[in-house]
Amino acid sequence: MARSHRLFELMQALRRHRRTVSGKALAAELGVSLRTIRRDIVTLQGMGAEIDGEPGLGYVLKPGFVLPPLSFSAEEIQALVIGAQWVSRQTDSQLAGAVNNALAKISAVLPAQMRPIFEDETFYVAKPHKPGTTIDLSEIRRALREQNKLRIALALEHAEAAEHIIWPIMLGFIEGKRCIAAWCEGDSRFRVIDMADLATVQVLVEHYAPDRRRLIKQWRAEDVRPCNSQGEVC
Repeated sequence: MARSHRLFELMQALRRHRRTVSGKALAAELGVSLRTIRRDIVTLQGMGAEIDGEPGLGYVLKPGFVLPPLSFSAEEIQALVIGAQWVSRQTDSQLAGAVNNALAKISAVLPAQMRPIFEDETFYVAKPHKPGTTIDLSEIRRALREQNKLRIALALEHAEAAEHIIWPIMLGFIEGKRCIAAWCEGDSRFRVIDMADLATVQVLVEHYAPDRRRLIKQWRAEDVRPCNSQGEVC
């Protein structure tokens, strides 16, 4: 592995850990010696990276430092392009515009020898066969970021028409379906609701208090599945 690429990989490893990580763990992750990790840490610090720690105690990278310019492998470039295609064709127009802008920025700084890989149409991601929901996903995403409650009305023939207040915690794309994972105030439990079953969604001014990330951990621990076709809905 070239040293420049190794330094980049070390930075990525430090970003992934976010908390203090031992030199031995970094060495095992990158497949190099502990001595190499210590030497590369000193090099990165000399380049301006704010890495706290020392041998024997571990290291942690403070946010804000980036290595110039972007050093992507061929597979990393393909992964970015495939992911961008999926986002632009499966989500809302605002997110599609954002990902296309991000790709343009990446393309502008790629070395000339990597451009053919970036522009090579190796994969194709299709648009959904069924028409997407008429609900504005950008508003749902805003509610997720700001922890706004939602008032929803269901559109199921086999379910009684009623409104519910939910705390949205995550958007899901499951086997071609768009779903909302949420805490339901009505029965105090987590639900995963197919957005095709929603007649209306209103973002409320009121916020829910628990931290969304903590709610996500609780939801995952309970392993809640999407609502079934027999009407088990929030």
